[in-house]
Amino acid sequence: MDLNLRKAILSNVSGHNTDQLEATIVDAVENGEEKMLPGLGVLFEMIWKEANEQDKHEMLETLEHSLQKQS
Repeated sequence: MDLNLRKAILSNVSGHNTDQLEATIVDAVENGEEKMLPGLGVLFEMIWKEANEQDKHEMLETLEHSLQKQS
């Protein structure tokens, strides 16, 4: 069985508007289910690829700050 998880995830959200995408992300984050992590990873990959250097820097700073709060 050849399952391309990335393609499946993108197929599931293809054509979604911003409200639908937000609902998907919020649902995944609030539920905290491990099975949702690959989907969030694919969405983050898309954001990262489209981001300019300033946006990437801001994301990394936000991530660093969030990780420091967890320690």
